[in-house]
Amino acid sequence: MTAKGKPEIGLGLWKVPKSQCADVVYNAIKLGYRHLDSACDYGNEIEVGQGITRAIADGLCQREDLYVVSKLWNTYHSKEHVQPALEKTLADLGLDYLDSYLIHFPIAQPFVPFETRYPPEWIEDPLASEPAMKTAPVPLFETWQAMENLVEQGLVKTIGVCNYSSGLLNDLMAYATIKPSDLQIESHPYLTQERLIRLANDYGIAVTAFSPLGALSYFELEMADELESVLIQPVVLAAAKRLEKTPAQVVLRWGLQ
Repeated sequence: MTAKGKPEIGLGLWKVPKSQCADVVYNAIKLGYRHLDSACDYGNEIEVGQGITRAIADGLCQREDLYVVSKLWNTYHSKEHVQPALEKTLADLGLDYLDSYLIHFPIAQPFVPFETRYPPEWIEDPLASEPAMKTAPVPLFETWQAMENLVEQGLVKTIGVCNYSSGLLNDLMAYATIKPSDLQIESHPYLTQERLIRLANDYGIAVTAFSPLGALSYFELEMADELESVLIQPVVLAAAKRLEKTPAQVVLRWGLQ
């Protein structure tokens, strides 16, 4: 399911190296991509912005042709930090507004000033003798109210969430004045999330699948084994051979359908 104006296929910018990112974005736009999925935590938004700026300058597209997404990191959940975090992202991207701004995780962490470390990532103090992730007592209700304020100011067109469960989504819909337009979750043949997607559809929320090729996203992070890859499964390989497509194309089509 897609939100109004959002292309079905998007370019996810997680793990794209800074040295390549501007060219990757530029060439993706040249090839026809219009949905760009970014985030503070990816650490490459300046380079994403450079690619966008060059593509617009070269006449490949206009700003209104693009659907640009970014995400609020965990350390900026307090109401006084939400807008500055967005403004930092906008400055890095070289844009006046976002098409969609998402809460990256339903987890609040202690605030880290931009000048101390950006992006802050998961560990509160990487130089500590025992580095650890810590949480902060910020209710999601407070964060969502601050997100709504961004829409009211015209800084973002829509707001949404990532990595929410059914329970959290039901809770959000109970208090949201501006309803979420998007739910971004991991979804692929090994993690179908059918009930959660059905709930989102019932609420009229568009669903975006990240890591649509499954474990492939996690090999280099040592969070998955190559044997977990859906791309090597016999049924996928058979379908790819029958249709004269690549295994990745088959899995992406599964996700769209």
